[in-house]
Amino acid sequence: MSNETGIIKLIGKIENLSAVRAIRRGLVNMIPVLIIGAFALILREFPVDAYKSFIATFANGLISDLLTMINTATFGVLSIYMTFSVSRSFVNIKAGPDTVKGGAVFASLVSFFILSGAYLPDYSLDSTGPKSMFLALLTGLGATALYLLFDKFFRSKRRVLFSSGADREFNSMLSTFLPITAVVIIFAAGNLLITMIPNTDSFRELLVNAFNGLFSFKGKGFFGERGFFKGFLFVFLASLLWFFGIHGSDTLEEVMQNCFPYASGNTEILTKPFFDCFVLMGGCGATICLLIAILLFSKSRSKRGLGTAAAFPMIFNINELMVFGLPIIFNPVMLIPFLAVPLVCFSTAYIATAAGLVPVITSEVAWTTPIILGGFKATGSIAGSILQLVNVVLGVAIYTPFVRIMDRQALESNKRNYVAFVDYFRNNEAELERSKLSEMGGIHGEFAKDLCAEIVYGFKKGQLKLAYQPQYDYSGKCIGAEALMRWNHPEFGTLYPPLVIKLATEAGILPALEEEVILKALEERPALMKKFGDGIKLSVNVTGDTIVTKRYIAFLRQLNESDPFEGKNICLEVTEKATLLFNDTTIEAFNALHGMGLLLAIDDFSMGSTSLNYLKNNMFDIIKLDGSLIKGLLTHQNCREIVSSIVSLSKSLDLTVVAEYVETEEEREILHGMSCDCYQGYLYSPAVFLDE
Repeated sequence: MSNETGIIKLIGKIENLSAVRAIRRGLVNMIPVLIIGAFALILREFPVDAYKSFIATFANGLISDLLTMINTATFGVLSIYMTFSVSRSFVNIKAGPDTVKGGAVFASLVSFFILSGAYLPDYSLDSTGPKSMFLALLTGLGATALYLLFDKFFRSKRRVLFSSGADREFNSMLSTFLPITAVVIIFAAGNLLITMIPNTDSFRELLVNAFNGLFSFKGKGFFGERGFFKGFLFVFLASLLWFFGIHGSDTLEEVMQNCFPYASGNTEILTKPFFDCFVLMGGCGATICLLIAILLFSKSRSKRGLGTAAAFPMIFNINELMVFGLPIIFNPVMLIPFLAVPLVCFSTAYIATAAGLVPVITSEVAWTTPIILGGFKATGSIAGSILQLVNVVLGVAIYTPFVRIMDRQALESNKRNYVAFVDYFRNNEAELERSKLSEMGGIHGEFAKDLCAEIVYGFKKGQLKLAYQPQYDYSGKCIGAEALMRWNHPEFGTLYPPLVIKLATEAGILPALEEEVILKALEERPALMKKFGDGIKLSVNVTGDTIVTKRYIAFLRQLNESDPFEGKNICLEVTEKATLLFNDTTIEAFNALHGMGLLLAIDDFSMGSTSLNYLKNNMFDIIKLDGSLIKGLLTHQNCREIVSSIVSLSKSLDLTVVAEYVETEEEREILHGMSCDCYQGYLYSPAVFLDE
C-alpha cells in the first residue's frame, strides 16, 4: 500500500507540471471538435453497403458531401486546432497579469505553419490534419514558452511602440509585435537550417523521414520486413505517440503503407487490415477493452458516464472521446496498460495466425467495422471473431487494475477538494447566503456543480436519510425529537447539512426535498414513538421561503386529509436566516397550518428587532434560542441577560422555550435557573439514525 501511495504522489507531481497540464487542458477543450468530426466520420463510413450506396447516390451525394465537409473542417485541420488550444492553455497557466496572452497564440500558429511547410507549392490539408499532431504539440508549447520569455524581455520597451491616439486594445496588441517577431524568426531560422538536410523540405518532413527510417530494415524471418519484430515495433511506437497526444496511426500512415501493404490474394500475416481487426479494437490502445473495464469495474460515476458517452463511437473504432476525455493522454497511470494491451493483442493474433489457428486475412474491411463482424469478414472464418474476443478478454484483464488505481487516485483528489470546499463554505457561510456557489469560477464553482448533480441523483435514488436529535426536560424525560436531513455521500461521508440545503436550493429541488423530509418523518414516527413514548413532539425543519408557498400548503392538506395531523404533536420548525415577512400571505398560511393541528416553532431566536417582530403576530408556539446565546452563557453576562429576558417574555406569552446546543451540565443549570427547562444538545445526544 505504501508503494502504491508513492506512485500516486509521483503521478500527482507529473500531472502538476505546467506543460502536462497545458496539453491535457488543450485536448479537453478540443473535445467538441473531436466529437463532431468523429460522428461525421462514423456516418460517412458506416460499414453497411446498402447505407453507403444510399448516401453516395441520394441527391447526387449530398449527404456524403455534407459529412465529408464536416470531417474535413474538423479532423482535416486538427493540428491547427491543437496548436491553438495547447498554446492558449499554456499561456493561461504561465503568463502573468501584464502579459498580452493573444500574442502567444499567434506566435504559435505562425510557427506551426512555418515548420509544417506552408511555403511549399504542394502544401495541403495532409499537413494540417492528425499526422501533424506531434508537431502541433511541440509548436504550441515551444513557441508559447519563447513568446513569454521575449514578452518579459521587451516589456520595458513597449512604451516606444504605444500610439497615443489609439485605444487600449490597439496598444495592447501592438506591444506583442516584438515578441511575436522574435519567436517567428527563431522558428523560421531553425526550419531553414533543417531544409539544408538532403531530401528535407521542412521540419515536418524531417519527422516523417525519421519515423520511416526506424522501419527501413529489410530481410526475412523474425526481424524481416514483415516479421514479428517490425510489427511489434510499429504497434509500440503508434501507442506511445498516442499517449503523448499524437495521432499515432496517422503519423505512421506512410510507414503502414510502405511496410504493411494489402493486396488482393494476400498471403502475408502483417497487413493494415490485420492491425485494424486484431490490434486497434475500439481504436488505439485497444481501448474497447478499457471501455468494458470501466463499465464493469469502475466505481466512479463520472468515468462510467464518460464510458457510456464514448461507447457508440468506440464500437466503430473511434476513441478520441475516451482518449482525451478520461484522459489517457499524459496520464501516467494509463501508460503501462495503454502500451501493453495492444502489444499483447498483436502477439496473440500473430501467433494464432502463424500457427494456423486463424486464417490469414483475405479480405480488406473498413477500419470502422465493429469487432466480431470485422474479424469474420476479414478472415472469412468465425475463428477471426473468436480471436478478437480472446484479445478483448485479455485486454480487460490488463486494464482493470489500472482502472481501480485511477478510481483511488480520483477519490484522494476529490477528498482534498471536498475538504477545501467545505472549509471555504464554513468560513464564508454568511457572505455566501445570497450568492450561488455553482456559478462561481475556479475549483470551488466546479466542485459545487458536481455536488449539485450528485445531490439531485441521491435525492432521486432515495439516498437522503433522517437523523433525530432528542429533546429533554430538566427531569431527564424525553419530550421530543427533531428530524434532521442527512446525506451520506459515498466518498465523503455525511455532508455538512447547511451545504446540502444550499446546493439543493441552487439545484431547484429544495421544495421537493422538504416535502420528502416530512413524508419520511411521518413514516418513521411509529418507530420513534416506540423508542421514546407516545407523547413526544416530532419536529421537522422547513425554510421560511417554502412554508408560505401554495404548493407546500396544498401538500400538507393532502397529507392531512389522508391521515390528520391533529393530536400527533407534529411541529414545523421554521429555519429562516433572511427576514420572514408577516404579510397577509404569511398569516393566511400560518393560520392554515394551525388549522390542521400543526405546531409552529421559530429557530435561532434572539433579541433582534426581526425576531421580536415574530412575537407580536402570535403565530409561533415554540421558540428555539439562538445557539450563539447558549454558547456564550459561561463567558458573557450579556448572553445570560438576553436569555433571561427572552424566557421571561415567552412565559408571559405562553410560549415554550427550547435551548439548543446544550453541551454541559453547567449550561443546563444556568438555563434552569432562568426557568428554561427544555434542552437539546450533545449533553444528551447528537443527532442519530433510528437504528443507532
